[in-house]
Amino acid sequence: MKLWGGRFTKETNELVNNFNASISFDQKFYKQDIQGSIAHATMLAAQGIISEDEGKQITDGLKGILSDIESGKLEITDEYEDIHTFMEATLIERIGDAGKKLHTGRSRNDQVALDMRLYTRDEVKNVDEEVRELMEVILRIIKENVDTYMPGFTHLQKAQPVTVAHHFSAYFEMFRRDRSRLHDIYNRMNYCPLGAGALAGTTYPLNREMTAELLGFAGPTLNSMDSVSDRDYVIEFLSALSTIMMHLSRFSEEICIWNSNEYKFIELDDAFSTGSSIMPQKKNPDIAELVRGKTGRVYGALMSILTTMKGIPLAYNKDMQEDKELTFDAIDTVKGCVSLFKGMIDTMKFNNTRMEDSAKKGFTNATDAADYLVKKGVPFRDAHGIVGQLVLMCIDKGIALDDLSLDEYKKISPVFEEDVYEAISLKTCVEKRLTLGAPGPEVMNKVIGLYDEYMKDNQKL
Repeated sequence: MKLWGGRFTKETNELVNNFNASISFDQKFYKQDIQGSIAHATMLAAQGIISEDEGKQITDGLKGILSDIESGKLEITDEYEDIHTFMEATLIERIGDAGKKLHTGRSRNDQVALDMRLYTRDEVKNVDEEVRELMEVILRIIKENVDTYMPGFTHLQKAQPVTVAHHFSAYFEMFRRDRSRLHDIYNRMNYCPLGAGALAGTTYPLNREMTAELLGFAGPTLNSMDSVSDRDYVIEFLSALSTIMMHLSRFSEEICIWNSNEYKFIELDDAFSTGSSIMPQKKNPDIAELVRGKTGRVYGALMSILTTMKGIPLAYNKDMQEDKELTFDAIDTVKGCVSLFKGMIDTMKFNNTRMEDSAKKGFTNATDAADYLVKKGVPFRDAHGIVGQLVLMCIDKGIALDDLSLDEYKKISPVFEEDVYEAISLKTCVEKRLTLGAPGPEVMNKVIGLYDEYMKDNQKL
């Protein structure tokens, strides 16, 4: 069955049929197609465009099709051009002429636009929930590691001491922004295109407000041409997904570094690691590496739809069929990556002693040594140079700043006293950082309280 063909005198070339067909991938939103059709039929009956009995036959028939698909009794086959054709043909086969009235006042253009919007809206909610669950794991790790010291880095060089809680809090912030973007997208896209027709509406007395309400939208779209040709929400969603993957990829890179033999900051659980076919000692961070690798795949989906949409005149064009396959793949990729990443960090163990030792041996307290001098009245620029000389001395001796004798300190500057050792201890370096957003436990616990409030107030879309 085709939904068109009356003005054609010969059959479509088989290659054209195959090239044109989309049922191999658009069957993914069979639920949304049925959901939209039930709302449309309900509105048609309420408006007197079809009878109440016809509306009931259509609704019952569609519910039966949904039940049979989900039970496996009915299979979606590729003999049809798309999911819309399959649904209408199956409905007509089951209920007869009443099924032929379902498409009254509707075009495949606004039907496709609706199905994609409904599907995307559902997946925005699903991704948001996956990210929220990841943030719950991150928050647990933060709470358990307020006093777990580690080096903070700039340029991959040890810079200043921080804590695991502080480091993971940075990723909590990233994923919080990701959820904010998803919520914005949901609210902006939540308008119903059904009733726009092919591009110019219809002469039937449709009640678009009713249809929008039945489908849980904030209201109907306001321009029929834009309604059928808008894919901004797909682009925005793929952009948000790309940003999520960028954050996951950065995090994955750190997991790979921390898991290396040189760092040994963490131990990954066996369930989230793999071995080597030839080297029996290997325990590889494959999940982190694959997440990092799959980021490009999601970026590709975003670039594809941007490229597809850039040259399309109003209104609908067949190019827009390309909005689906890569979007579906990107959504599934992100959900899978977030879920696996969550399991990986939830089960990994921290090597606290190794991390603390690394922070001590990397001169991460050098800034605090300079600040010590500043508090004694030395200008900061002079203090910076003095501590630089001390670091050179430590490098020559192969020791840390903490290991220098007071006499060695005084050789460089007589301002140093016995209290320098307390001032540059790892504990002091972290605990004295009390500005909001710093790693000090006092402010970190305040931030944790704010995170707890956020998680309670932002459960689900």
